[in-house]
Amino acid sequence: MGFKKIMLSSVAFISAITLAACSSSSSDTAETKVGIIQYAEHEALSAAREGFVEALEAAGYKEGENLALDFQNAQGDQANLQTMVEQLAGKNDINFAIATPAAQAMLNADSETPTLFTAVTDPVEAGLVESLEAPGGNMTGSIDATDVEGQIEMLLQVVPTAKTVGIFYNSSEVNSEVQAEQAKKFLEDKGIKVEIQTVTSTNDVQQAMTSLVGKVDAIYLPTDNTVASTASTIGEILKKAKVPAMGSDAAVIDAVLFTYGVDYRAIGVQAGELAVKILKGEKPADLAVQQPNSAAVAINEEMAQAVGIAPETIEALQE
Repeated sequence: MGFKKIMLSSVAFISAITLAACSSSSSDTAETKVGIIQYAEHEALSAAREGFVEALEAAGYKEGENLALDFQNAQGDQANLQTMVEQLAGKNDINFAIATPAAQAMLNADSETPTLFTAVTDPVEAGLVESLEAPGGNMTGSIDATDVEGQIEMLLQVVPTAKTVGIFYNSSEVNSEVQAEQAKKFLEDKGIKVEIQTVTSTNDVQQAMTSLVGKVDAIYLPTDNTVASTASTIGEILKKAKVPAMGSDAAVIDAVLFTYGVDYRAIGVQAGELAVKILKGEKPADLAVQQPNSAAVAINEEMAQAVGIAPETIEALQE
């Protein structure tokens, strides 16, 4: 009888030690969980995501070691987007939303989990934060607000004979609407006629752009996910029509003569650095939204040849 009691006591003691060891091991290998929702697949948004992950790695958060990433890409589809944000809601330490539609959907699905955003032009207008200086909720991040006036100045220097400039974008994207309105004002202030052409889906792009090129001398493309997703189609139309265009980010380089805008990898890094601060205990509500601190210019030499404008003309304007 005494032997049985000793054996039972020994089993209980060993079990306690085993549980404690498992608990310790689990704690030592605990992963930080980060959900990522990207609105669409194109170069600029992917570059922002890569920059975000780079910033986490630089701070010691490495996937496969102490970081678990749940990456979702809605491929520009609103139904996909809604399903994916619901899958991420409430399941991560932080979430990261790339582009305005993704950030808005994420906020609607989860207003509690700390969330970073990037590739958003006006987060106040989009309802994501109360102000850039004091976000006030569970979101903060970095914006891709472009120097639209500087873009227009450069476009008109590259195409000084332009009398009519077209602006092409998806009217349902807040980012695009903001930039388009600014561009329209700056152009009209300079006495340039403006032709606005909008679309609501990728299905409308070919017909709408074909219509626009016959009315203008040059085209301005604001940051726009729909435009980026159909860059090759737009590029073929512009080459055939020999109409020079300027884009706002590298995602549309196949469509335009040149791009002048935000460095998306850099703003992704900025969002990642904010994420690190949150993981270390700071609150999104108290972290100011970061603005771009660098710009990038890229030239499409094939398009330059097609429209008859030497790349050197654009390069000289950067100096």
